[in-house]
Amino acid sequence: MSEPATPEWPKLRLVDVQPSTYGGEEVLVVRDPLRLSDHAIVVPRQLAPLLALCDGTRDAGALRAALMVRFGLQMGPDALERLLAALDQALLFEGERFQQALDHAQAEFRKAPFRSPVLAGASYPADPADLRALLQQYLDSIEDALPPATGGRGPVSPHIDYARGGPLYARVWRRAAEMVRAADLVVVLGTDHSGGPGRITLTRQHYATPFGVLPTAEGLVERLATALGPAQVFAEELHHRHEHSIELAAVWLHHMRQGQPCELLPVLCGSFAHFVRGEAESGDDPAIGAFCDELRQTLAGRNAVVVAAADLAHVGPAFSGEPVDIWSRARLHAADGEIMGHMCAGDAEGFFQAIRRAGDSWNVCGLPPIYMTLRTLAPVVGGQVGYERCPADDKGTSLVSICGIVFS
Repeated sequence: MSEPATPEWPKLRLVDVQPSTYGGEEVLVVRDPLRLSDHAIVVPRQLAPLLALCDGTRDAGALRAALMVRFGLQMGPDALERLLAALDQALLFEGERFQQALDHAQAEFRKAPFRSPVLAGASYPADPADLRALLQQYLDSIEDALPPATGGRGPVSPHIDYARGGPLYARVWRRAAEMVRAADLVVVLGTDHSGGPGRITLTRQHYATPFGVLPTAEGLVERLATALGPAQVFAEELHHRHEHSIELAAVWLHHMRQGQPCELLPVLCGSFAHFVRGEAESGDDPAIGAFCDELRQTLAGRNAVVVAAADLAHVGPAFSGEPVDIWSRARLHAADGEIMGHMCAGDAEGFFQAIRRAGDSWNVCGLPPIYMTLRTLAPVVGGQVGYERCPADDKGTSLVSICGIVFS
């Protein structure tokens, strides 16, 4: 089989772009969020417009012309060809090379016995005894935590790393301990940081933690796939392979159940940006409506818990925003307080509209799973068990806010 050629009309995929410095020069580091390739491409910051121009409507000549006319940037044909080839080799363009790699990776993921815990040994200990000790340390350090709820329907739990969010995770999961130990089904709705607009992504794959394997509720997956359409719910299934939001909740779930498995329904929730912009209405979206209705009917016959694995705001230079100061901290606290009030009231539409009115200026990455949890569990009320603003850079000018809420 011949090697695929670089696309004549290059179209950049949804990629991960991070500002950095290299050799004293400001650059952009461009990576594949699906990790189909381990290669990162370093692009001089002044060439950032080139990435935006690679939208599938221009060939190399048109890209050079647009750079000159619109941005006053000169780039020789050989340099441009080398950069486009490097981006394609790193699987960052849509096209034959990317599709072949995607198909292969997806087939390998589906035939594996389970989805391996990709953060084990990096974000938390891979050894079960060491991990158990770490999580128990977080639990033991919480002196003023509420006792376990005698009943309930599920928590909102962070998906930030344990190093920053560990104490709040402990508050949430201690409060939810009895309900998750009694559950015969746990649904985890997690943020898909690479997910398409309104995408609901299922998998038949089981989820492993260092404590063992949590079997996926395959019958429920098939039921939901029939209701929403298999082509839709499995189109981005490979996102489950490296997305961390569900994994970090699953580890705590498995720990609180003392290593005993239960059926799991792992669901990744894609972007709501188009809803926030008013291009469509989340309340009228047929896929979201069908999913929440079908899941609600299923939960009525099960001893089930629903977990929203979700962080709140992401602000500051680490997220392409202005540095956070004392005034923006106060505004963030007020904005988070408003949306947490809607969450505790079980008000899905109020929660969404509060974020929309602000144009999602706080970058609430947990919007999709929290909204879908509130719709699925309605009517429901919740109690707040914690709130933190975690540093996201070395200068203290970027923050991620997280909360814990337990629904009853």
